[in-house]
Amino acid sequence: MFISPSGGVLWLRNFRRRVFDPAACSAGLDGLTPHELRHTAASLAVSAGANVKAVQRMLGHPFAAMTLDVYSGLFDDDLDGVADRMDEAAAKAAVPPDAPRGNRDSDHEA
Repeated sequence: MFISPSGGVLWLRNFRRRVFDPAACSAGLDGLTPHELRHTAASLAVSAGANVKAVQRMLGHPFAAMTLDVYSGLFDDDLDGVADRMDEAAAKAAVPPDAPRGNRDSDHEA
């Protein structure tokens, strides 16, 4: 994807020493690693609502299980949101017990 200034292979160690580390230091982020940026990208994707398959593809993991093994803690907050949305859907779908029978099935007619 990226090449060295001479057009050859860009080795991570060289890129880190020559470009990434000085840039991180200039930004006041001394010690930041490219791998930490990868975790940040995954965290931001999950918090933006990305599902595990999208995060898997973004990170290049071969299996969604691998993504869940590494980032499962990020998806925990989703459980509350899912429960809230299910409660909302159930409340909308609820029909009063005294409603005429025809009204109960009207949403399901073709």
